[in-house]
Amino acid sequence: MAEPPRSCDCFVSLPPGSKEDYVIFGKNSDRPRDEVQEVVYYPTSSHTPGSTVECTYISIPQAEHTHAVVLSRPAWLWGAEMGANEHGVCIGNEAIWTKEPVDPEEALLGMDLVRLGLERGDSAWTALNVITGLLEQHGQGGACREAAEHFSYHNTFLLVDRQESWILETAGKLWAAQKVTEGVKNISNQLTIGTEISAEHPELRAVAQAQGWWSGEGEFSFSAVFSPDNPPARMEMAKQRYMGGTALLQQHNGSVTAEVMMSILRDKASGICMDSEGFCTTGSMVSILPRNPDMPCVHFLTATPDPSRSVFKPFIFSESMRPVNMVMSPQYGPDDPVRTQPRFQHQVDRKHELYKAHQTALTSPDAGVSLQETMRYLESQCLEEIEAMLRGEIQGQELGDLFFDCVDAEIKFYQ
Repeated sequence: MAEPPRSCDCFVSLPPGSKEDYVIFGKNSDRPRDEVQEVVYYPTSSHTPGSTVECTYISIPQAEHTHAVVLSRPAWLWGAEMGANEHGVCIGNEAIWTKEPVDPEEALLGMDLVRLGLERGDSAWTALNVITGLLEQHGQGGACREAAEHFSYHNTFLLVDRQESWILETAGKLWAAQKVTEGVKNISNQLTIGTEISAEHPELRAVAQAQGWWSGEGEFSFSAVFSPDNPPARMEMAKQRYMGGTALLQQHNGSVTAEVMMSILRDKASGICMDSEGFCTTGSMVSILPRNPDMPCVHFLTATPDPSRSVFKPFIFSESMRPVNMVMSPQYGPDDPVRTQPRFQHQVDRKHELYKAHQTALTSPDAGVSLQETMRYLESQCLEEIEAMLRGEIQGQELGDLFFDCVDAEIKFYQ
């Protein structure tokens, strides 16, 4: 293969695919290699009725109540590549192209829809309905990277909670969804829903028939009907990594843990851990969602590129969250190139403190096997303590400080 495929990958394991009675979520965010990904937390909030919220490109009516969320996102935009909320809902998205043309006008980005689903949905199904409702009202579109050259796409989503998972695949305002309640599943930037459709846009089949894409007879396969006749090269190349991800999940089916999911996200042979000339894995996330509602969900985020050379740090929602400015990028207000017109006419430095320390450490003469081995050892110790806490063997500490303490320790370690 001349060039690795440029796409993200999302994974989920539900019992009996998981070793314990947990749902395990994982995602790699593959983006332009010089793009900085930050991790941000927003608390639960109430909003004035009739108020609006400014997303990346457009403003929409704000919900009267939004849930607390932790987001891993490209630092230039409002939405997120992946994240979780206080109710144990996780969402990740992927780029997709279909027979429906991509709207050149600015609308909601798929990444905006990830954040909106998390802020407004207290379950995977509720979040799915939030996203499809907003798609119907506002559509999807706009530049998906921080560059003057326009690049846009439609989106697929993996939505997960403590009990189930939903795959949501879109084509413009149209969509189909598949419910997954057990075992392992992954998505990449291609349509995967065939005839196993659990929910769909009410006009989906009528539009397909009117366009001449479906005869109206026999079984209706969303992927067969809506996949483009001449897909982009990146979509064709992603088939290999999708199959590689499926094989890795099947290899561990019945024994998936957070550590196993991290190893899958670090797999370079399959291309899941992206490292090409122009693109790389800029952020990664793994979540443990115990079926027992009395147990906390634990979300591990890197906030740095290349999970094979990064540390997954645990985040647990708490009533007293400590701000972690070391993984938040500088803000440029109305002068930000994403806010000025025309957009993206100049660049700004979006590197946060951990990103800079991580990059310096990896390019220093001392960087190498010993550094990575030490980092991985610290991560494994943390994983063991988290697992022991979930089993009730040790008491949880100040959970609101956990992510802060781990980021602070990582920066000091690099220094």
